[in-house]
Amino acid sequence: MAPAAGSGERGWTNPLRDPNDRRLPRIAGPSALVIFGVTGDLSRRKLMPAVYDLANRGLLPPSFALVGFARREWSDRDFADTVKEAVKEHSRTGFDEERWERLAEGIRFIEGSFDDDDAFDRLTSTLGELDRERGTDGNHAFYLAIPPNSFPTVLSQLKRTGLAGSPTDESWQRVVIEKPFGHDLESAKELNALVNSVFSEESVFRIDHYLGKETVQNILALRFANQLFEPLWSSHYIDHVQITMAEDIGLGGRAGYYDGIGAARDVIQNHLLQLLALIAMEEPISFSPRELQVEKIKVLMSTRNLLPIEENSARGRYGPGWQGSEPVPGLLDEGFSPDSTTETYAAIGLEVDTRRWAGVPFYLRTGKRLGRRVTEIALIFKRAPHLPFDDSMTAELGQNALVIRVQPDEGVTLRFGSKVPSTGMEVRDVNMDFSYGEAFTVSSPEAYERLLLDVLLDEPSLFPVNEEVELSWQILDPVLAQWATEGVPETYEAGTWGPTGGDRMIERTGRTWRRP
Repeated sequence: MAPAAGSGERGWTNPLRDPNDRRLPRIAGPSALVIFGVTGDLSRRKLMPAVYDLANRGLLPPSFALVGFARREWSDRDFADTVKEAVKEHSRTGFDEERWERLAEGIRFIEGSFDDDDAFDRLTSTLGELDRERGTDGNHAFYLAIPPNSFPTVLSQLKRTGLAGSPTDESWQRVVIEKPFGHDLESAKELNALVNSVFSEESVFRIDHYLGKETVQNILALRFANQLFEPLWSSHYIDHVQITMAEDIGLGGRAGYYDGIGAARDVIQNHLLQLLALIAMEEPISFSPRELQVEKIKVLMSTRNLLPIEENSARGRYGPGWQGSEPVPGLLDEGFSPDSTTETYAAIGLEVDTRRWAGVPFYLRTGKRLGRRVTEIALIFKRAPHLPFDDSMTAELGQNALVIRVQPDEGVTLRFGSKVPSTGMEVRDVNMDFSYGEAFTVSSPEAYERLLLDVLLDEPSLFPVNEEVELSWQILDPVLAQWATEGVPETYEAGTWGPTGGDRMIERTGRTWRRP
């Protein structure tokens, strides 16, 4: 292998390979990944296993380093042992001792708090040593797996020490930010301004892990690589679109974190609006990051709330009930105040004001303690006129639907009508199903594997830019303002599909929610 030329990607390429051949994996170049908040659950369950899985797949170079920063009194060896435990418990690719030992050679730990100048000076010195000894070449990515209220302190320290220096032909510096990206439009603008005062927008990677899922990326292939679907992808044939992210778990010990955030801020503002943008966008000129972002921004700029908002939105919080055969507590039994206005279920109706989508409502919903864990996008088609059929022939026939299953059973289902085998003419719904697990022999990478590798490769296609973040808040803020006038959310029974208000919202127009 030989280092790739140029400063942007700093990937490693096979000199015999065609650079335009996208079938072969790209390997990250020399670099160091610094994780702030490395003792948190996200790091233990997702980030550290993803780093190992990339190394185990041969996608990280020998000159890679992982640096943890936290207040624990750990040595480099202590931190390496912690990473090893997390890898053994959560890695996707299985543990290989030889691969691990090679990765562990580049693991370092810095003890200190975010306002500790000496700790950041030690971080600067350690990264300098790694540049010289392991050949990381001054290429540093800083992952802020920390609460947003700690961003100003960490960013100011990175600026003070020169670690956030401007990218050059010789090296690069990037910052990775986890959601939430603010809690409303005003705070999002403040956060973007703060981050961009230290790192240029081209060096900022905002993680939305849903965009790293193979099934989400497959939306682009499904639409633009197939002549079959694109002609139908408009108001001429589609009646409405439902985007659902349902969880069957409750908050448990996360009540303190979740109170004041709620389902709409936690999921709709980022995950679901990004899915809407991918479904509704026009075909990009190319799949370059900038062209994809341009088309998504056009959709978000054209997205409006269905009015009146009070009739086209719903919220709720779960009470006690049954999850499967197990009784489960309600939200108030898990530490929430009865007066809290934080919702665990949120649904909103939107419209995309473009020629393609005029008159097609988009219904977005998310919730905890719902009927099952599922994320899906359902395009519900208009009914056929049934001119050759009488009502008795089609009594069992619903609307055609194309359902993209994002998780857990990744795949695509097409629902259409077929004649029931009999002497009479009776038409009933049947499903044609594509499953990732059955069609491909390789398992899909975890979202964080793809996203971390894209950060190191300077591939920003799957990362929302600040304009996307602000437009998403611009869509959601009026809904949050309306809810602020309505008191506490409606209670729904755990294990059901949400509050009655959610059903009323969509049934007003003669439609119903899917029950996945």
